[in-house]
Amino acid sequence: MSSTLTIPEAAAQLDAHTLEMVKWHFSPETGCPYWLEKAKTLDFNPLTDIRSFADLLKFDHFDDEVLRKEDPAKFIPKAFAGRPYNVFETGGTTGMPKQRIGWDDYKTDYTEFSEHYGPDFFPAGANWLMVGPTGPRRLRMAIEHLANIRGGACYFIDLDPRWVKRLIGMGEMKMAKLYQQHVIDQAATIIRHRDIGCLFTTPKLLESLAERMSLADAGIGGVFAGGTTMTPQYVRFIEEEVLEGKVNFAPTYGNTLMGLAISKKRGPGEYSLTYHAPQPRAVLRIVNPDDTTQLMDYDEYGRVELTTMTKEFFMPRFLERDEAIRRQPCDEFPWDGVGDVRPFQSGTKTVIEGVY
Repeated sequence: MSSTLTIPEAAAQLDAHTLEMVKWHFSPETGCPYWLEKAKTLDFNPLTDIRSFADLLKFDHFDDEVLRKEDPAKFIPKAFAGRPYNVFETGGTTGMPKQRIGWDDYKTDYTEFSEHYGPDFFPAGANWLMVGPTGPRRLRMAIEHLANIRGGACYFIDLDPRWVKRLIGMGEMKMAKLYQQHVIDQAATIIRHRDIGCLFTTPKLLESLAERMSLADAGIGGVFAGGTTMTPQYVRFIEEEVLEGKVNFAPTYGNTLMGLAISKKRGPGEYSLTYHAPQPRAVLRIVNPDDTTQLMDYDEYGRVELTTMTKEFFMPRFLERDEAIRRQPCDEFPWDGVGDVRPFQSGTKTVIEGVY
């Protein structure tokens, strides 16, 4: 997913992509029922008044409760009518889940992720083990696609993060720990009895698994992890203690609504993570929580705002439940990055992350 564009070229590409996607989702010939109906309530015309990415500020913040309340079929672009689709759910604990439909976006995201890493980082042809939520999650199909395009098969250990969060919320820490042990028991068994070379899981589960065995000695060559807040101190612990300095480590930041943001390469002794969205298909901005039309200065914390723009899904200006440091573009990615991601206002309130 790294880019050879200059910063001005990447900005021009984003503006052009924005116009293409707005035309796609708001044109009667190709758009989806939800956005075609929504356009009638707006005080501007998306087809004529959106001329650049910056013009998306004309939209209010996307309310993700829509994804609970509306029939997912309202988000089917007319151009995709009659084509079978997948239904993916986001996180949450109780109640009606948020749902996003999709076709090939997850394949695009994970193919680009695969191309970003060479054949030696995640050994080509190796089998994968995913220890994480499968079921209605996009992640399950995405990891299997990643394994397949790199020439391997994928094994799965399922878990229910909603149940873990619920247990923690009820103060049932013992039961949450027992459930985690149940998941790790299964993962350790598969690694011992099958030829596994690559692993996807959350950092917390990775840490628990490494307490059972040396992952390097077990033949794991690469680990792809995401979910839990990872401070620089925790990243160092994972790389030096959990992975013993012998296993390649690819931390990522992603979700069902965005796709996958890749962490930029770090130099020796550098443990602070910076993620870059798969622009122009998705864009991350670090905004002032008190005035979300304004970007934060570089190296300052602000709230994460996500805009997703593909032919399958349009979601402008969604405020994530995360905050991060706004980071400069880099050689790999000529657009802003988000650094040291953590739950929004985590310094002033209790946040339950569960296995994530």
